[in-house]
Amino acid sequence: MAIYHLHVKVIGRKAGSSAVASAAYRSASRLRDERIERSHDFSAKRGVVHSEVMLPEDAPEAWSDRERLWNDVEA
Repeated sequence: MAIYHLHVKVIGRKAGSSAVASAAYRSASRLRDERIERSHDFSAKRGVVHSEVMLPEDAPEAWSDRERLWNDVEA
């Protein structure tokens, strides 16, 4: 029987973290951080089996784009 595990971590600017960089790392993708004008490229990272953006029905359609979503979070 599989055992479910969830680990939650707060991403804070005070510690020098970026939600965009964290999202790029976790999804093994390349995302551009508009706030600091820097690209975070983790597309060569291995081990990510599946990654998707799941939104509630009433969420803006623009947020289905991972880069737009996390840049809006940073804003």
